[in-house]
Amino acid sequence: PISLDREMYTTPLVAAEFSPGGRFYRMFQFLLEAGLKIKKPSKDMIEIIRRKITETGDRLSEADIELLALALEFKGEDISVTILTDDYGIQNTADELDIAYQGIEQRGITKKFKWIWRCQGCGKVFMEKFTVCPVCGSKMKPIPYDIKSLGEK
Repeated sequence: PISLDREMYTTPLVAAEFSPGGRFYRMFQFLLEAGLKIKKPSKDMIEIIRRKITETGDRLSEADIELLALALEFKGEDISVTILTDDYGIQNTADELDIAYQGIEQRGITKKFKWIWRCQGCGKVFMEKFTVCPVCGSKMKPIPYDIKSLGEK
């Protein structure tokens, strides 16, 4: 269960994802009334997250990046943080940054991995992200690697 006795924060881009009539809009409104605050993270923290997802290969939206940046900012201020999300990309990146997370409707990630990219044409594999193969020009496909099991975070 989610406790409402702790301070809760989200970011402007995450808040913008909730539109009237949307599936979770009423729940979001309830959380705002219960004290959920909206705060924008610093540009420095956003840049740190961008560098980290370049390393891990996680494909995150701008809202996801902003949320992780805010959590990292709080962590840097020695504020206890737990990200509530069912998004495995956010959980994977949070784990890389040693930020606690908790699933909402799902248990959470049980394995951690990074991404490599394989060419769908020639089969060459690259550690860095390409949308088209630098060898043959075919489309690239992300595949997981470096899998390890995780305990509860």
